[in-house]
Amino acid sequence: MTHYGFPIWLVVTHFLNLLLLTLLARSGLEILSAFPKLYVSDDCPPGRELARFTKKTFAADSRKPWSSLDEEESWSPLVALPGRKNLGLGRHWHFLSVQFWVLTGVVYVVLLFADDQWRRIVPTHWSIVPNALASIGKYLQLHLAAVQPGLPYDAAQQLAYFAVIFIIAPLQIATGAAMSPAVIARFPRYTRLFGGKQRARTLHFIGLCLLAGFVVVHTLMVVIHGLPKGLAMIVLGSPSANHTTAVVIGALGLAGVVLVNVAATTFSLAYRRRAQRLLGRIVDPFERLISRTFTSRQHYSAADVSPYHRVNGYPPPDTRYQELARTEFRDYRLEVGGLVEEPLNLSLAELRELCADAQITKHNCIQGWTAVAQWRGVPVSTLIERCRPLKQAHFLVFRAFDDKGLTEGEGRFGHYYGTLSMRLANNPQTILALEMNGVPLPIEHGAPVRLRVETQLGFKMVKWVKSIEFVEDYTRIGQGQGGWREDQHYYANAAGI
Repeated sequence: MTHYGFPIWLVVTHFLNLLLLTLLARSGLEILSAFPKLYVSDDCPPGRELARFTKKTFAADSRKPWSSLDEEESWSPLVALPGRKNLGLGRHWHFLSVQFWVLTGVVYVVLLFADDQWRRIVPTHWSIVPNALASIGKYLQLHLAAVQPGLPYDAAQQLAYFAVIFIIAPLQIATGAAMSPAVIARFPRYTRLFGGKQRARTLHFIGLCLLAGFVVVHTLMVVIHGLPKGLAMIVLGSPSANHTTAVVIGALGLAGVVLVNVAATTFSLAYRRRAQRLLGRIVDPFERLISRTFTSRQHYSAADVSPYHRVNGYPPPDTRYQELARTEFRDYRLEVGGLVEEPLNLSLAELRELCADAQITKHNCIQGWTAVAQWRGVPVSTLIERCRPLKQAHFLVFRAFDDKGLTEGEGRFGHYYGTLSMRLANNPQTILALEMNGVPLPIEHGAPVRLRVETQLGFKMVKWVKSIEFVEDYTRIGQGQGGWREDQHYYANAAGI
């Protein structure tokens, strides 16, 4: 069970933790690059961010129309995983890594107490605080602090290890959960513990900085105390172990971490669809579970409505849509068909007759920004009841007027569409919105009809809806991934996280 005085499991989890932290940090930066700003308010007012990592500036009263996609940055693969504006793949890597990071942490903590190694980490007396301050004072004076009796490190180091394992790491997990739209929708009070999603996002970034700082200082301490001796402790578990062997093994371990990161980046950029499918096999089941089991319970007040609500994407420029807009959508018809007993063809006036009570909910964009708005519309479950889907109909396909080859470009093509499982479509707060904040739905927010699915990320909420089709399977639609963003940006089809 032990090897040169330290347990084998401690050595293995040490290297695993380093590897997973590098993957988490780099994929986290990829996610941050999509909305490189930090806020303390969930309204995310443009120009009032706490911090921003971009030179781009946008104003709420700008004369020139802009979309939240314009705020996205393309960061180098040397920094982000995989880099180059690949938010979908970055999320895949992040959620893959976090599962194994949490598993490694659980195994580590269980074995820490089972093997009585916790005494190395957990302080047992309050005297460690003044002792830690004294140790820090020694380092500031460029002197080495004395190690504690029976331990290989001083009080400041022990306190740092304890904080990383039992405070910062759990806080990263907790704030990560507080950013999930499904969690926000199902447990609104949980996110309020952190002051809202944006404060949780800011705390999450601060946690990343603390972890990165710990790794840097930890490495520096190893060097200061003697690199061969330090590596002997970390790799072989004993300062008296063969230093040459320790250096070789340590160098190979660090090289392995670098090679895994290089391989992950290269593979993701060269074979994006393969990476999406391969990573999705591990990531998607958990995200589908959350999407399927959590039902929205959001009931914000009118005072919570955001004064400014970002938009993602530009309105359809095609002549048919423009003509409908000029006549206030008087001739608009929503076609509902596919695997149904009774196809529907509804005008906007007929849809308004089916309107239910309004709901005030929080919009969660996949880029990271949030906003609260009031939406009024037709429950999708009402349309399902009226058209009576056949037994083999498992998904709804929402097609939009939006030709992305014209409104987004960047080598991408096709009209926007999204799919929704029958279970999600029947959720109480899944509606076809016709109004926003008490007025007819604005064009920039999806007029005349947009989908609202309050446990999902914004890209699932198709704007400018033209038709709805009930299908058995979506794999033969588009490129078979279940939506335009899934096809073209390699997003996951389930969007509860």
